[in-house]
Amino acid sequence: MSTRLHRGKMLPTLFLTALSLLSWSGKTFSQTTQNTTAIQGTSAENLAAESPTLDKATLDNVIQYALKHQPLIQQSVIDQRVVENTIKSKLADWYPQINFNYNLQHNFAVQTSIIGGNPVKLGVDNTSAAQFSLTQSIFNRDLLLANRSQNDVRQQASQTITNNKIAVAANVAKAFYAVLSTKQQISVAEGDIIRLKKSLKDAKSNYDAGTADKIDYKRVTITLNNTMATKASNEELLKARLQALKSLMGYPVDKPLEIAYEPTQMENEIALDTAQKVEVQNRIEYQQLQTLKRLREADLNYSKWAYLPSVSLNGSYNLNFLNNSFGDLYTRNYPNSFANLTLALPIFQGGKRKINTNTAEWQIKRLNLDIVNLKNTVNNEYQQALATYKSNLGVFLSQKENMELAKEVYDLVQMQYRSGIKTYLEVITAETDLRSARINYYNTLYLVLSSKIDVQKALGQLNY
Repeated sequence: MSTRLHRGKMLPTLFLTALSLLSWSGKTFSQTTQNTTAIQGTSAENLAAESPTLDKATLDNVIQYALKHQPLIQQSVIDQRVVENTIKSKLADWYPQINFNYNLQHNFAVQTSIIGGNPVKLGVDNTSAAQFSLTQSIFNRDLLLANRSQNDVRQQASQTITNNKIAVAANVAKAFYAVLSTKQQISVAEGDIIRLKKSLKDAKSNYDAGTADKIDYKRVTITLNNTMATKASNEELLKARLQALKSLMGYPVDKPLEIAYEPTQMENEIALDTAQKVEVQNRIEYQQLQTLKRLREADLNYSKWAYLPSVSLNGSYNLNFLNNSFGDLYTRNYPNSFANLTLALPIFQGGKRKINTNTAEWQIKRLNLDIVNLKNTVNNEYQQALATYKSNLGVFLSQKENMELAKEVYDLVQMQYRSGIKTYLEVITAETDLRSARINYYNTLYLVLSSKIDVQKALGQLNY
């Protein structure tokens, strides 16, 4: 419905109403603007800064580096900023929409109409108009949905970042342990090579002196060659694993990355309370589904609101210039203005509201099944991770004891060999056992730490 108002009384009322609505909507925007500014302030530095290098690449430093420079995390931060701007754009519709239009028209032939049997020209040769218009949405369901769901939409973007950070941190930690495992194998091989070179020198001296045959000398040579070949192979493997770690971190490919670690400290970190119970509420995936459920419920309400009316306030002030002489076109103005209140009430939509409402209800039911499935998956994931951790822990403790025993056996056999009691074949066997025990010890140490990460992730304890 439209109501023509007297221009002198209409304009003050129109703009006062618009200003009051603007003041009300500004309160809604203040919080949104603060949130946007905070996000931009914290993320802009991360996105703009060049990737630095690490002087000391401990596990914590590597993870923190990845959380700042990994492209997936940066993309999530950008997505959050886009979401924040989208929310602000949606809520901007609460503000009055003010527009200005201008036109200039020359009529080559003025329209003629017959009035009382006589032809009469309706109009002038030149017309020009300037229009100031204002539209203020007072109520509609789109704005209501945007206002009520903004916090959940914002939280959804934040939870996506958290989920990506957890995944990146877990993958980086495992890659870090893989690098350490390979580095330790190289370190063990380097120690073996030093001992084997000394043994080779002794065996050569004994052979030259005639106190031993060449079998010992050749056996040492074979073992030394195999150890050097294994070391070279692990060095190539280390390069590949370092590049994989750099990729997960977002670290410059051409920059060095020196891994720093303390095996004793890492051994102290393998402890884990295996009596903990899994709480699905702690998992970020569950929290994401809960947020999504609230958004689905908002969609359901949106469908139900289809019967609500839309109310808007419109007004216009027009400057009209009419003259047959173009030079005198703007010498006189014939203004007009109006305001109207529009109410649109949907009466029949062909069953669309009922169909959309039914669809939204089915989506919520499906999401509830996703939550049930997640609970089952999380419990199974935890049991699998816990079983793997316990198994790796048992193997680690055995390998630790084996390494200590192998060291004692090697030292004893080496001493007996020098005394002429044992053959060099027994020395080589003890040497091989010691090398295998050391490699197995470090490998199982990193396997335990990796499986501990899986347990913590299943429990929802990896929070970044």
